[in-house]
Amino acid sequence: MPLNRTKIVTLISEGKEGDEIVVKGWVRTKRGSKNVVFISLNDGSTITNLQIVADPNHFDEDLLKDITTGAALSVSGSLVSSQGSGQGIELNAQSITVLGKADALDYPLQPKKHSFEFLREHAHLRMRTNTFSAVMRIRNVAAFAVHEFFHKKGFVYLHTPIITGSDAEGAGEMFRVTTLDLKQPPLDEHGDINFSEDFFGKATNLTVSGQLEGELGAMALGEIYTFGPTFRAENSNTTRHLSEFWMIEPEMAFYELKEDMDLAEEFLKYLIKEVVSKCEDDITFLTKRELDEEKTKPQNQRHELNLKERLQFVLDNEFVRINYTEAIDILLQSKPNKKGKFTYPVAWGIDMQSEHERYLVEKHFKKPVIITDYPKDIKAFYMKQNEDGKTVAAMDVLFPGIGEIVGGSQREENLEKLTARMEEMGINELDWYLDTRRFGTAPHSGFGLGFERFILFVTGMSNIRDVIPFPRTPNNAEF
Repeated sequence: MPLNRTKIVTLISEGKEGDEIVVKGWVRTKRGSKNVVFISLNDGSTITNLQIVADPNHFDEDLLKDITTGAALSVSGSLVSSQGSGQGIELNAQSITVLGKADALDYPLQPKKHSFEFLREHAHLRMRTNTFSAVMRIRNVAAFAVHEFFHKKGFVYLHTPIITGSDAEGAGEMFRVTTLDLKQPPLDEHGDINFSEDFFGKATNLTVSGQLEGELGAMALGEIYTFGPTFRAENSNTTRHLSEFWMIEPEMAFYELKEDMDLAEEFLKYLIKEVVSKCEDDITFLTKRELDEEKTKPQNQRHELNLKERLQFVLDNEFVRINYTEAIDILLQSKPNKKGKFTYPVAWGIDMQSEHERYLVEKHFKKPVIITDYPKDIKAFYMKQNEDGKTVAAMDVLFPGIGEIVGGSQREENLEKLTARMEEMGINELDWYLDTRRFGTAPHSGFGLGFERFILFVTGMSNIRDVIPFPRTPNNAEF
């Protein structure tokens, strides 16, 4: 009876000398001599490769020539104690089948160091590298942990629409969804495109957020969360922007701002703890990768804490909570501000930049920070207005190395205040949204976590395009 395939991650933790097994995977490297051939095999289940030891006298010469970097193999044999350092076991090959060849001259991922720019151009293959396989395994664990956290707390997973007729942020820059003939669209009497003849009978877009619909769910089901793709047509080519990204947005009825902050802190720590405990080998690898990369950077651009230390830093510390006015005062009195070292000036009313946020976290408090009560003029229309008339009950969570990672608020439940604010900002056509304030309004709160920004933090990667399998950015929709 043929043996079933065993994953390499299982062999490493459970394999014993003398076990007869079958493994299948892709060749990372091959080296050898007339007497012995060593094949490094990886199947994606772990960052650790399994060394295959083959006696070239027992295998056809043409078969051995087909075993090149990138080729897919099925190998059967027995486990033995490894003679090499850094590995406990290796596989003595008794039979090898080449499942899929990889032309040695054409295969892009040769066994050498490739730049991330090169790998983005080959995003359909880059998950075969150590770095990107580690990132994707961490992303997988974190995604599962999101659902696990909210499920344990009794939240309802709500699927909010991807196609929408509203702009949750009031910020524009949305992707249009249409079936109209772009060469000859129907026009109205003013010469504008007549969207009443479009598929949905009105202008529609890809969503930038599921929050508004999430609020509807919370006001019926109590506590909900969304976790899905969102889109922004911002023509930005920075290391922190994607045109397609995933958002986690819980909304909770009867939560005020303090409870919102408590949940965000608990949630972030839960996710990090899951990643640290279940992806130890990948985190270790990525920590070393980051340290090697930082050796090439000027001292002032290096992280004060390495990746492992930053993750532990969040787990070990209670988050400091201060209001925006206190934060601005600290920044105004800081040495970097007095010596003119901040790139962006500090004043009450600014939308704080990453350099300001990181100073508060890394230099001043040396703890994660939650800032509350921002000026209403730099925040969204739906945030609860404070009694001072100048600020709103908003909160941002700041992390080391990255700055803001979560943004949230208590939502404005007062119909008159919300309507007046929407009129101020020129927002209309949301009558359905206002019904939650007309019929049984109640205090409620929520926040948003950009999933890729979180993965950026827990992997130590420096470009957000490298933490999503197939990045969508201006002029790039390959694969």
